[in-house]
Amino acid sequence: MKAKVVIITGASAGIGKATAEHLMKKGFHVYGTSRKTTGNIDADTANDSQSGGFIRMITLDVTCEDSVKTAVESIISKEGHIDILVSNAGAGIAGSVEDVSLYEANLQFDVNFFGTLRMIKAVLPYMREKRYGKIIALSSVAGIISIPYQAHYSSSKFALEGLIEALRHEIAPFGIKACLIEPGDTKTDFTSSRVISKNAGEGSHYYVRFKKSLARMEKDEQSGASPFDVANTIYKMIKKKNPPVRVAVGFQYKLILFLKRILPTLVLEKVVEFLYS
Repeated sequence: MKAKVVIITGASAGIGKATAEHLMKKGFHVYGTSRKTTGNIDADTANDSQSGGFIRMITLDVTCEDSVKTAVESIISKEGHIDILVSNAGAGIAGSVEDVSLYEANLQFDVNFFGTLRMIKAVLPYMREKRYGKIIALSSVAGIISIPYQAHYSSSKFALEGLIEALRHEIAPFGIKACLIEPGDTKTDFTSSRVISKNAGEGSHYYVRFKKSLARMEKDEQSGASPFDVANTIYKMIKKKNPPVRVAVGFQYKLILFLKRILPTLVLEKVVEFLYS
């Protein structure tokens, strides 16, 4: 069988890197992307002689339309097709709604929401032509339950959820599938790379509660699931003929999302307040 070609954004670390390595071992031709990489599309970063899979890292900035277009076209030129998009690149900005500037909020959405949108728009014409493809977007449990002092991150993921729900209907006639992966706390470099709003320092009216909430988030993340658990879930969705619209990673998060559906809103708010406020 002809190897499936997958492009993974944000593949230099964390969930993206784990997914690239997992799919390589399954025989995929993996094109990992990162703003910082200087890789060559003809040179393997890693390969698996047993499966025939490989990883090739190429430069791509999801906030730049020209960069997205160039990267996608280079893969098409090399492979002739792209079968799977794993839109994983993401960023986090922490701070209260009042403290986070509009500039910072725009940056958050430019990566998490518009970055995925740019990638989808770039790969869809080629998938439509082949009448086959899978689009897998990395959302979050925070895209279902909004977290205090992470409002802009949560909002960007809420928006992503709405995008994929509508997209599924639009692309179904062309044989293309789309779904959302919703990790909970995961032990990655995301924790250390989270951006703190410039206005969230000691002068902020929210400072004490914000620091307490942030400390809880960081502790939960660093004791969270392995990124390889998320990678395995992504692989399972790739293999499914008809993946569901969304899947949470880990039993406890599946349970949390189930409870959101059945608990009164007031009860859920009290739980979130207890954990993060």
